Amino acid sequence: MSHELDLPPSLQAEVETARRHVSLSPELEARVMAAVRRRAASPQQRAWRWLTAPSLPPWALLAAAATALLAFVLLRPASVGSPGVASPLATAVGPESIYVRFILVAPNAREVALAGTFNGWDPTAAPLARADAAGTWTVTVALPVGQHQYAFVVDGRRWVPDPAAPAVDDGFGRKNSVVSVSAAQGRIL
Repeated sequence: MSHELDLPPSLQAEVETARRHVSLSPELEARVMAAVRRRAASPQQRAWRWLTAPSLPPWALLAAAATALLAFVLLRPASVGSPGVASPLATAVGPESIYVRFILVAPNAREVALAGTFNGWDPTAAPLARADAAGTWTVTVALPVGQHQYAFVVDGRRWVPDPAAPAVDDGFGRKNSVVSVSAAQGRIL
């Protein structure tokens, strides 16, 4: 192990001695890991246990339900827009949120998603739908008023800035696209 190189020689010798005297059979490791997997709860089971815990205040379940409903309404799949429209487009939802349509032309892509500051950079949160045979991909998401950074994730591995939007350095040698949403008449600045 790499951290052993930092140990004094006397401790390295002790580590080697311990390795010679202690060994676990692969069968034991397999049985232990099988038991751990059997007892491990899925994320849904952990969430259910947390929601139904007796120490949980009653309002927490109501808050969780309201959050889930809001997420469903705001993040539901968008209808496919017309091809050839510049990305992004905006439509007012209300004083606090604006529907913004993102469009990318990627003819060779098998799948495209939108990740950004508005969804925790989750490349699975906002998949785009293929709008036409020419490879136009689109999604509409409700964004709060303000400035947001984003990128398209093509085929689950390639992060692509929006060619139709301004870009900023992401601090890791790449570029993120930027969209500024204004409540004034549901516009993008």
